[in-house]
Amino acid sequence: MLQRTIILLAAISVGSLSAFAADGKLEALEEQAFKQAAALVDPSLVRIETVGGLEQVGEVLLGTGPTSGLVVSEDGYIISSSFNFVSKPASILVTLADGRRFPARQVANDKLRLLTLLKIDAAGLSPAKAAPRGELRVGQWTIALGRTFDLTTPSVSVGIVSAVNRIWGKAIQTDAKTSPVNYGGALVDIEGRVLGVIVPLSPQGNGETAGVEWYDGGIGFAIPLEDVYASLERLKTGNDLLPGLLGITFAGGQATNVPAIVDRVRYNSPAQQAGLKTNDRVIEADGEKIVRVAQLKHVMGRKYDGDSVKLTVQREDKTVNLEARLVGELIPYEVPYLGMLPKRAATAEPGVGVRFVFAESPAAKAGLLRGDRVLLFNDSPATDPRTLSDLVGRSRPGDSVKLTCVHDGKQIVLDVTLGTVPDTIVDELSGEVIEKPAAVEKPADAEKKEDADKPADASPGEAPKTGRFADDLAGHDHSYWAFVPSGYNPAVAYGLMVWIHPGGDTMEATMIKEWAAECERRGIILVGPKSDQVARWMPGEAKFIEGLVTHIREKYTIDPQRIFLHSHGNGAQMASLLISRQRELFRGLALAGAPLVGPVADQEPDFRQQFFFVVGEDDKALAPVKKTVEALRKLKFPAALTTVKGLGAKYPSAAEIDQIARWADCLDRI
Repeated sequence: MLQRTIILLAAISVGSLSAFAADGKLEALEEQAFKQAAALVDPSLVRIETVGGLEQVGEVLLGTGPTSGLVVSEDGYIISSSFNFVSKPASILVTLADGRRFPARQVANDKLRLLTLLKIDAAGLSPAKAAPRGELRVGQWTIALGRTFDLTTPSVSVGIVSAVNRIWGKAIQTDAKTSPVNYGGALVDIEGRVLGVIVPLSPQGNGETAGVEWYDGGIGFAIPLEDVYASLERLKTGNDLLPGLLGITFAGGQATNVPAIVDRVRYNSPAQQAGLKTNDRVIEADGEKIVRVAQLKHVMGRKYDGDSVKLTVQREDKTVNLEARLVGELIPYEVPYLGMLPKRAATAEPGVGVRFVFAESPAAKAGLLRGDRVLLFNDSPATDPRTLSDLVGRSRPGDSVKLTCVHDGKQIVLDVTLGTVPDTIVDELSGEVIEKPAAVEKPADAEKKEDADKPADASPGEAPKTGRFADDLAGHDHSYWAFVPSGYNPAVAYGLMVWIHPGGDTMEATMIKEWAAECERRGIILVGPKSDQVARWMPGEAKFIEGLVTHIREKYTIDPQRIFLHSHGNGAQMASLLISRQRELFRGLALAGAPLVGPVADQEPDFRQQFFFVVGEDDKALAPVKKTVEALRKLKFPAALTTVKGLGAKYPSAAEIDQIARWADCLDRI
């Protein structure tokens, strides 16, 4: 019957289309075709219910209603979207189309395509029939199906195929409405064949909740069912399938429309083992021509741990063929350590001035002294602190390097064996002297010195505000307060501390009182965004905080290496979200009385991050904080920990604040 309907629809000539539309026959035929396609897939659709688990993951509030799954074998295997299980439920229940209900267990996860395989103790099920991947066409009908509240019929949403090979080659894109109720359900063609399994995805992220924000918005994705069946036997073994990693970064940073020129090659990665080198340009991958990074990402985006990729690279005037076997995990990047702080004030002198040398560091052991200037790292010029930091970061702990320096007016060469960044905080560190900018003449009645506890008052067109002030952020229904050192000098790059207040108390007065002197001493601008409801931060407010940082950077001279987050108590949830989501923006996180919330990703060589934790010995957060620090150190993050006797769950006192300030003053250490 369905086939006859499809043939009839296809046979309608353009000339007779208007006649069919006028009397409603075309609409009736379409409706009949949709219903019959849904009916064919109906026996393979299941309802999934979860019990218990988390209420929120990252910035996403999780629902508690049922969602969908798809039968993929007669003996009880069911595939669904991994998003349906990010809450880590205590139990999972599956209801079949015939009404039978079974407990289910998670077998394995496909972390590349964000799918989860379930198993129920049932036999004689109806596996979904896959549409051939090669027959996918942009513009063809799609029907998004789910089984949620009504067991008798699936939920239906109709659209078209908007694009194929999206999200780096993994997914079909459709404008049919998709949402948590049909995540894990089927995207079906007009013939009742399953095109794919509906999942939330995002081209910008690969986290477990990526793409959820687009639901019902005309941008939906599905993993081709043919691809699911191709990896099904591997999933049945109970081992998670991981994305295949090569271990390189590109000269264009995060850009994808630039040539695929290798920048960094991770130590002992598949790329290094295959012989890839910095400045190699990838021109072919698995037989496909590569002009831009995006094309290489499309090839790599479909590969698992254990898969191989054949690469052709242009190396100077030679063409080199290589083959790499991908891995699911790379050896954690460990930041190499010289052991110095650079001078921050701009100067006409060549090289990088040495502000401070850490005791017992590789630099100290080699004889580098405060006041010296570093001219060369090996044979490469150290033109500024960021360049020197990048040169050091391309080496490894244990490497022997040469520093060409100026000492007492003479050029010397020091042999240095690089070390690892310590987890301890330097005991004493004086702030860098920041000269006040040239005085600006003011009217006689404006000569009063501003009190640090009173808002600064600056009119439009005047110099940037200093002292304490409050304002609203344009484009957002949110306000913030800030403290800028009274001697602010735009010729010097300042640190930026973003205070994420705990629920119920902005702590504005406390933070100003405790931090004003440290901000003056250390050259730190303090900004305190306010949540819309003081009782709690909402996930979507992360964009407001990111926008506020951008605004402050436009108004003041900020050192991008010293932008960090600070929070206390349950403010840690928002702070953790920000440090993980905006790695290129926030370079450090200091938490008081709270652990990091959520999973920890690997250290990024281009966006290195540091952590500091202070917690009372009587605080219930002590054990999870220690667990967080252990996890961070295992991934080679510098993670300092201070425990305070008798502190409890309160915000720390002056001694610990001084420690946080010293830690923040060292975020640009090399």
